[in-house]
Amino acid sequence: MEMQLVQQVRSFNRTMTERIGVLNDHYLGRNHPLGEARLLWEIGEQGAEIRELRNRLGLDSAYVSRLLRSLEGQGLIVVETSSNDGRVRIAQLTEAGLRERAELDHRADAFAQSLLEPLNESQRLKLVAAMAQVERLLIASQVTIVLADPTSSDVIWCFEQYFAELGKRFEAGFDPALSISAHAHELMPPSGLVLVAHLRDEPVGCGALKFNENAAAEIKRMWVAPSVRGLGLGRRLLEALEFHAREAEVAVLHLETNRSLIEAIQMYRDCGYQEVKAFNDEPYAHHWFEKRF
Repeated sequence: MEMQLVQQVRSFNRTMTERIGVLNDHYLGRNHPLGEARLLWEIGEQGAEIRELRNRLGLDSAYVSRLLRSLEGQGLIVVETSSNDGRVRIAQLTEAGLRERAELDHRADAFAQSLLEPLNESQRLKLVAAMAQVERLLIASQVTIVLADPTSSDVIWCFEQYFAELGKRFEAGFDPALSISAHAHELMPPSGLVLVAHLRDEPVGCGALKFNENAAAEIKRMWVAPSVRGLGLGRRLLEALEFHAREAEVAVLHLETNRSLIEAIQMYRDCGYQEVKAFNDEPYAHHWFEKRF
């Protein structure tokens, strides 16, 4: 990676932390560092599980515990054990905490306006558009793709979401029992593999390879959650599957898809897949593609 890119990221980070005021312990002029203020906002009016807060913010348990103890000491939150599960702890804002959160919200709005006010209308639009783009790219950089056990809860959940979406988008619905199989045992190494994409430890996409002896490997179960579409995750999953196919010395990759999946069809074409004659009798397919290495 070019060092010029790294240096630009570091320069942006320095400017941003200075401009938004996170270098002192009085964020937005209140008696809290940014970590405490953010935790108050994330707990919200309905409260939140501490485990969920850790995952959502990407913080280790020791640091979150220190923040919670400080907020408890200030009388802004209470931490209780869930009545449904003794292993789950829940943070709730007190009346004082709700007032403090409302004040932080008010000051955050005023601060955002102060960022925009010195700029002319064209500059404001450019800044807000750039911020939106940076936010999406930063989210994309947080997504990880890992090999997963085909019987794991994450894989099962992703496949269920995939089936449900196909059922809505296909003209005749979708019944996985009628489709060419990709059961867990068929995707277990060395017969195949499954990749799962995670964002903040939550599954947001998947893709699978099904190896066939003396034949082309098949790409199966390509799915990306609607909440993260447009981040290039589908292409990343496809490239990761291709990497594993090459590692397994696969010479040809096959996939088939339905005509209603317009975005997927375009992605396959953009990634070098060539449309070919039907190579199987998949009842839901209208297009068959292959890629040779």
